[in-house]
Amino acid sequence: MSGHSKWATTKNHKAAVDAKRSQMFQKFSKEIIVAATLGGPDPDSNPSLKLAIAKAKAKSMPKANIEKAIAKVAGGSKEAANYQSYLYSGTAFGGVNFIVSCLTDNFNRLSSNIKHFFSKHNGQLGKQGIIPYVFDQKGLIEFPSNVSGEEETMMTVLDAGAEDFRNEDGTYTIITSPSAFQKVKQSLDETFKIENYTTAEVTYIPNTEIEVDEEKASQIEQFVDFLEDDEDVQEVWHNAIWE
Repeated sequence: MSGHSKWATTKNHKAAVDAKRSQMFQKFSKEIIVAATLGGPDPDSNPSLKLAIAKAKAKSMPKANIEKAIAKVAGGSKEAANYQSYLYSGTAFGGVNFIVSCLTDNFNRLSSNIKHFFSKHNGQLGKQGIIPYVFDQKGLIEFPSNVSGEEETMMTVLDAGAEDFRNEDGTYTIITSPSAFQKVKQSLDETFKIENYTTAEVTYIPNTEIEVDEEKASQIEQFVDFLEDDEDVQEVWHNAIWE
């Protein structure tokens, strides 16, 4: 960057990364608070809360932040009382499919913003709450393959009900049905004492992908950034791929 020192560039980049992490942790906190409010603050008796915690831990959310979010509910906080979850789907950029998961206390604001985002990019919104056929809801678990032996890991997860196991590029990838996710993860926890997962969540995985060029890939990344910067948007999925 002309006119800027390397340190200034690095510092600015770090600030941007830190801001993104902070934003991500705030979204996890909201998800944890809502789950704890609906099903109680004990993750052992609240599968939704247990899932939200696993997802946050996999993205390195500090334990103190997780405990603080749960403590708000245990302490009688009404923060989650007005939150409702919504799922939007749509297409943009020549047929790329998107799913947008949201938690909001103001539906009118959310609805207006989502419509604006998609119309600005010549997109088309689908029927709210409907998952496009090109996505499957699955449990996804990933962690480094140097944590455990391949054969033992594969047998452990398949015996616990996993649908698929892969070892690629130094990473184990395990796919489960949503209902089997907790059992498979618990089996891994107990057998190998895994502390750091790369991914551990129930998510949406495309069964049909659309390959896009570099220019369109950049546009899609910007679009996803715009969506994720919205305070009501929790997560965004799409079925575009690029090199």
